[in-house]
Amino acid sequence: MVFMSPVSRPVFLPHPLLPTADWADRFTLGLPVENLTAREAARLALEHPPGWVRKLMVLRNAIVAPFGLKGAAEEVNTSETEVGGFPVVSATDDRVVLGFDDRHLDFRIVIDVMADRPSGQTLSVMTLVHRNNLLGRLYLAAVMPFHKMIVRTMLSGIGRRALAFSSRR
Repeated sequence: MVFMSPVSRPVFLPHPLLPTADWADRFTLGLPVENLTAREAARLALEHPPGWVRKLMVLRNAIVAPFGLKGAAEEVNTSETEVGGFPVVSATDDRVVLGFDDRHLDFRIVIDVMADRPSGQTLSVMTLVHRNNLLGRLYLAAVMPFHKMIVRTMLSGIGRRALAFSSRR
């Protein structure tokens, strides 16, 4: 089976999920499965980061700790209030919104699933950010190359996991 690659899509600001956002990106991916919920897609994307991503998060935590910023979760936890270590802001079958507000920036990760394909679904992952101060602007500039690479990598790996997940239902 051939899996599609993530495609960058435009985001228009302001966005109702974070009206003060001053930066955003969005990637979509066609999935060869039906009836996957947004929470399930979020779990498939966020609970299985590659080893290099986990190592980058440990490094990130060590760098931002002296600045009093919230660290990324050491363990990837999932519950009704958390997916992949990120707090759930809101959730429906078609959309889950994750994120929190911090001193340097506020962010939301918006994961949508749409049944808009002849066979399968489209997964969309959007990141919305409001930079609160100079530290937020510097932080976003520093992590941007890694962010795009991480999102694309995690989305690319979701196709096979989604097939395996839907076959277990």
